[in-house]
Amino acid sequence: MLVNSYRVEKSFWQTPFLAPEAIRENLVLGLEQARDTVLPEVIIEKRFKPFVEDRLPALVEGTQGLVGHPGPYPACPRGVEGPVTLAIGPEGGWIPYEVDLLAKAGLAPVQLGGRILRVETAVTALVSRLF
Repeated sequence: MLVNSYRVEKSFWQTPFLAPEAIRENLVLGLEQARDTVLPEVIIEKRFKPFVEDRLPALVEGTQGLVGHPGPYPACPRGVEGPVTLAIGPEGGWIPYEVDLLAKAGLAPVQLGGRILRVETAVTALVSRLF
């Protein structure tokens, strides 16, 4: 799921890479590389607050909700057994208002240490630590 947030550049939403055909093509390439056959669903949410307040709580229900964000938060858990809903911010991270809204929706902030990671590195690090 791609969600707009304060630090996402406005031009990001205009990129041709977000066209449904381009997303599908890249997902298929990823499946070929991973030798997998389950095509993920990509949902685009351009309005942060309505999504977090209205839709996210239902998505988090029955899962361990986490939001990766640097700061004075507990370390990301290791070896989680059940389903997880994980939110990872854009380059530069979430703003405090967004972290607060995500927490109200059921996602507990966690961190990976003192270094700020690029999004693609944070995704890999968080997922590998969780599972």
